Amino acid sequence: MIIKSLELKNFRNYKNLNLTFDRGTNILYGDNAQGKTNVLESLYVSGTTKSHKGSKDREMIQFEENEAHIKTIVEKNGLENQIDIHLKKNSSKGIAVNRIPIRKAGELFGILNLIFFSPEDLNIIKDGPSQRRRFLDMELSQVDKIYLHNLTKYNKILQQRNKLLKDIYFRPELKDTLAVWDEQLILYGVKIIERRSQFLTELNEIVCDIHKSISGGRETLVLQYEPSAEAECLERELSGAQEKDLRTGMTSFGPHRDDISFLINGTDIRKYGSQGQQRTSALSLKLSEIELVKRLIHDTPVLLLDDVLSELDSNRQNYLLNSIHDIQTIITCTGLDEFVKNRFHINKVFFVKEGTIAEK
Repeated sequence: MIIKSLELKNFRNYKNLNLTFDRGTNILYGDNAQGKTNVLESLYVSGTTKSHKGSKDREMIQFEENEAHIKTIVEKNGLENQIDIHLKKNSSKGIAVNRIPIRKAGELFGILNLIFFSPEDLNIIKDGPSQRRRFLDMELSQVDKIYLHNLTKYNKILQQRNKLLKDIYFRPELKDTLAVWDEQLILYGVKIIERRSQFLTELNEIVCDIHKSISGGRETLVLQYEPSAEAECLERELSGAQEKDLRTGMTSFGPHRDDISFLINGTDIRKYGSQGQQRTSALSLKLSEIELVKRLIHDTPVLLLDDVLSELDSNRQNYLLNSIHDIQTIITCTGLDEFVKNRFHINKVFFVKEGTIAEK
């Protein structure tokens, strides 16, 4: 799988932009705040409909414009697909595949599989549980449409249940309807918990060997799933917490409360790990993600690296660069020194300055 070309109109600081990528390694370099990350963001939107930063649609449209357009040509199994995303300030986005509009964003998933790696990802271990849940959800949604369906349903039901919990405070007679939402929440919650558990089991088979290689055999990394309630206990936990939920107006148990622990030689590095251990583990996680996606889709994803090399020491830089030679990679950086120093093969170089991009 590769991205062949990208066309932007009124997206962030790009009025009009046309880029053609090489199927190997593509470098976008230039000073900070020139628009390098905006290119990667547009590609991420093409694959997932969402910004990796969590930005709203209107925030990605040029200030004086009402719409922005992202057109991406993707080659998969020798066939081309055109993805069009129309961002609108005052209404929901429009999405089309091969010029045919699609009604649900989930229909887009799987056409373009992306792995996004930014400096923020290096903090996934020391950040809060929401970032680790987001990692699970984004990766699983790209490779498993059933999971995406279940997650979408669960989130809508959770929202409705929380609203009902608040309404019951003013209208106690509504309490009788709570069981209907509980039944649905359990149905989809159990499916999410079971799929997340399976995904982490598959990821563990890969991450252990990668982390041992990066750490010189000194450390064994294990990812441990921490559901707020086990699948078979969700109904009991939800029932037992009902009075608390009514007091707080929030649902205490379910996949929205899950977490992942990272254990190095049995020690939880979220609490007791050094920054070096946390960053090495985050790198191991991303590289494992690439390998697992390869196995699941029987193809290679596209890797987007957003100024990550400057955050890694030479050992981790070398390991990362040596691990991505067989997949299309689009990298942003402030200079080319890291690649020259590592004698890393570059297929295409772009210079980015003030919203313009020139091929070198």
